[in-house]
Amino acid sequence: MVNSIVLYGIVILLSSFSFYKDKQKTQAAFAKAWKIFTNLLPDLLAILLFVGLSLSILSPAQISVLLGQDAGFPGIVLSLVIGAIALIPSFVVFPLGATLLENGAGLAQVSALMASLMAVGIMTIPLESRLFGKRFAYVRNLSALMMCLFFSLLVMEVLG
Repeated sequence: MVNSIVLYGIVILLSSFSFYKDKQKTQAAFAKAWKIFTNLLPDLLAILLFVGLSLSILSPAQISVLLGQDAGFPGIVLSLVIGAIALIPSFVVFPLGATLLENGAGLAQVSALMASLMAVGIMTIPLESRLFGKRFAYVRNLSALMMCLFFSLLVMEVLG
């Protein structure tokens, strides 16, 4: 909360300074920012809707049943798929991982889920494609998925 107040204060201060220095440029910058925001708003609202659905459908208890320590490689693959599709805010990912571990999920499966939740975004591909291009979006997501698989297999091998 304090960080947000400080950041908003800095933004207001710098915006005021910019407005004082050149009123027209500042107004043009705010108009351009508003246009970008309104163009991205439909995609952002769709992402927020999916986040809400994901959090209501996939409870930690349901996931931990599928991702127990005995799930092995199929559990890792399932974790990667769930993490790639689900869109959960980053501040929820680590507590979710801790809850899953406490409920009997395997370390490799949880690491696969957490890594793919943070790195892979199937639901954000349309937005990424519009902003960065289709090729970049697909290559980034595929390489992130491969790195998550490598990471979780490494965790399974080293930590059991």
